[in-house]
Amino acid sequence: MSAETQEVSCVNPFRSVKFFVVCQSFLQLTQLMTSGYMKGSVSTIEKRFGFSSQTSGLVASFNEVGNTLLIVFVSYFGSRVHRPRVIGCGAILVSIAAFIISLPQFILDIYEFDRSVSGKSNSTDICVPGQLSLPETEQCTPQKASESQVALFLLLLGQALLGIGAVPIQPFGISYIDDFASKSNSPLYVGIIFAATTLGPAIAFVLMSVMLRIYVDVDKVPTAEIQLTSNDPRWVGAWWLGFIFTSTLAAVAAIPFFFFPRMMLKEQNVPRSPTDLPRHVKFQEEDPQKVVEESSKSLPVEEQKRRPEDLQLSEFIRMFPAVLFRNLKNPFFLIVILALINVSAMIAGLGVFLGKFMEAQFSLTAPYANMLIGAVNLPAGMLGVLLGGVIMKKFHLSLKQSTLLCVVSMGLCVLFEIPLFFLGCPTQAVAGLNTSQSSRLGEGQISDCNHMCNCSDTAFNPICGEDKIEYISPCYAGCLTLHYDVSRMKVSNYSSCSCIKVNGSAGSAVPGTCSTSCSKFLTPFVALVCIAGFLACVIHTPSFMLILRSVKAEDKSFAIGIQFLLLRIAAWLPAPVLNGSLIDSTCILWQSKCRKRAACRYYNNTALRHSFIGIQVWFQVCCFLCLVAVYYLYHREEQVQPRSTEENLPDTVLEQMPEASS
Repeated sequence: MSAETQEVSCVNPFRSVKFFVVCQSFLQLTQLMTSGYMKGSVSTIEKRFGFSSQTSGLVASFNEVGNTLLIVFVSYFGSRVHRPRVIGCGAILVSIAAFIISLPQFILDIYEFDRSVSGKSNSTDICVPGQLSLPETEQCTPQKASESQVALFLLLLGQALLGIGAVPIQPFGISYIDDFASKSNSPLYVGIIFAATTLGPAIAFVLMSVMLRIYVDVDKVPTAEIQLTSNDPRWVGAWWLGFIFTSTLAAVAAIPFFFFPRMMLKEQNVPRSPTDLPRHVKFQEEDPQKVVEESSKSLPVEEQKRRPEDLQLSEFIRMFPAVLFRNLKNPFFLIVILALINVSAMIAGLGVFLGKFMEAQFSLTAPYANMLIGAVNLPAGMLGVLLGGVIMKKFHLSLKQSTLLCVVSMGLCVLFEIPLFFLGCPTQAVAGLNTSQSSRLGEGQISDCNHMCNCSDTAFNPICGEDKIEYISPCYAGCLTLHYDVSRMKVSNYSSCSCIKVNGSAGSAVPGTCSTSCSKFLTPFVALVCIAGFLACVIHTPSFMLILRSVKAEDKSFAIGIQFLLLRIAAWLPAPVLNGSLIDSTCILWQSKCRKRAACRYYNNTALRHSFIGIQVWFQVCCFLCLVAVYYLYHREEQVQPRSTEENLPDTVLEQMPEASS
């Protein structure tokens, strides 16, 4: 920077590109934390509001709706608006969206579950022979019946606004930095922002694991009255606290952007001597706008007409489909896009449901599953993205070599994913539960030993009997007595359970689910998922360069927009819903809420593992085959034209390729 620019930056930090980088990094970190919180709280939200996995997948992907609808306009208005202020408005909308997502906690009734702590004879979860069971229709008030619909509407609205608010943040921020940072500093600044961005989801999962240890209604129920622990299957954590936290952070992060100017002095590359300072740099220091105008005039007339910033909005919209179809006719561009769609669909499914899968498969609590993802899985993916960029920069890979790197990496990813089919726990033995078919609570659990109990068909308070069989409630186990530990303020065990036979007499049971004996598979499972995620993320930078280098120079900005548009429509939007539907298909016991199917209580673990891992392997294999096809095309082209245009480029151009990918 010149002495004049440094002086201005010291007096007014809002004239400094470096300060803008700091503000932009903090904002993108906050934005990704918000979306990460939604993914980390999927299983908890399902349990709280009685959503199916398909519904929660729809909620998780709904932020892509607003993003997809506005991406074309962002591409057009990028150089025509006051970008910092638009970024600030987007941040405020993100803050509002996060608060709306948390609203169900404040406008709906407290979370209800079967309580077994009173010790009274009329407790609803133990067997009281001759009692009259209260029909569920009398318990289901209109307010309770509409609770799930209200929560779903607010969550979808918040997610849609979150997607709209996020639209201008990264594209406008990156372009603003690239316009006013020096050529040597721009890649560094962009790298800092991407590093902060990738940390967002990891921090979100770790913080969510802490907040899910807090009871959901901690703001409404005295601590002394909270009888559940985080290990109880009925436990629901304070999922909403994370959104209050990120809503506040986003509001704070928005403030500085309203003070940045529309244009600022461009940073200068430090010359070796005063005589080395190019004339255009001196000129730009006096009037950056004139330099932009002069540089555009120096372009050929045909290229000026093709520049997106020189088109009217109507021309831009008409041109977008034409450019889309023109590039889709390019086999290199099309097949690379198909490969990225498959790998993005895999990442979208894992991002939303990996925590839920680990909870069901290994009987983990939601806080522990989120901790594993945030502290182990996501950092592995970040390292993969970093390694891909380092390899591109260090070895100056050609397009064919970049494709080979992607092929090898994705092939290894498939190999490390296959063993996951065999690492998991079997479905626990639950009385009256048929693992080959789906049923609802109360269906099939009534037998000769508990028919006199008239158990509620909504009861869910799992216990583990002496016979190592799990029962969905003490009532369905025929337990006549509960033993309450006053000092610990919790039920210690149930006795006189007619359905539990031990040496020919009624046995006892303890609260909670029966533990599985396959926890030894958790560590290798997490390790293999980390390695597979690391290898899948290695292709991020090389594939991005394949996109940029496979289209015409005048189509590059369009190609980036087309890439993100297609990835959202074909991967990020449908993948969570598809994964959720597959997970639902393996459910063997559904919760019943107001005579309607709600959340799933038990899964067929083997079917769940085969379905969830199988869809990920399918996406990986499709991506691998697409990359093999791209490599074949480059190899065939090399046979026809041994010396490609790229191989004849100067080394300085090749050195800049990884910087562009940043």
